[in-house]
Amino acid sequence: MIQIKGLNKYFGDLHVLKDVNLNVKEGEKLVIIGPSGSGKSTLIRCVDFLEEPTTGEVIIDGTTLTRKNHLEMARRYSSMVFQQFNLYPNMTVLGNLTLAPIKLQKKKKAEANKIAMAALERVGLSNKAGEYPQNLSGGQQQRVAIARALCTKQPIILFDEPTSALDPEMVQEVLDVMVELAQENITMMCVTHEMGFARQVADRVIFMDDGQILEEGTPDHFFTAPQNPRCRDFLAKILH
Repeated sequence: MIQIKGLNKYFGDLHVLKDVNLNVKEGEKLVIIGPSGSGKSTLIRCVDFLEEPTTGEVIIDGTTLTRKNHLEMARRYSSMVFQQFNLYPNMTVLGNLTLAPIKLQKKKKAEANKIAMAALERVGLSNKAGEYPQNLSGGQQQRVAIARALCTKQPIILFDEPTSALDPEMVQEVLDVMVELAQENITMMCVTHEMGFARQVADRVIFMDDGQILEEGTPDHFFTAPQNPRCRDFLAKILH
């Protein structure tokens, strides 16, 4: 579903992604871990073309992403769940959820409302449709953001540290929704520090540092017998 070939990304002189190669199968749940500044978020932002690769290719379902076609490809294939929710404060929850289906996918309002209410039901927030984001807790806002991603019914959902801005007691409610989503045939790429989630949900875990993939494997391999010394050191620090 996703092929990344020879991907490099520079911000000025800073070389953030260094010749990254990665394939993600349809329906695969890929979890990306690593220290801050390792290039994890930049990698998935390139998959959604929120960042344009400096060199290399991102190929979605056989089509190479370009500056010209990336909006059309995003409409058809991928949704992003951000760290900071990115909800429109001047719109109700329902308004936030129906915006993309109506504006980008040209759905009728009644159909968009029906899809939005079904998505809110799935994340346990159907009673919040008329609320504004500022009246919701952080965990509820992130669940709304996940519902918004579901509304476009795209086959790929990208998660950029979806729990890192939340108070600790709100993290689990968001992870529970993501665990449920992982049962479906959605291709998921998730940047996270939640190791329990990675163990439970991932088909494959990759470890990034300094703009490169240093280790990849199943959760079982990853958490019991990682080979790369930098990866072992990182896991030793965060698992204690």
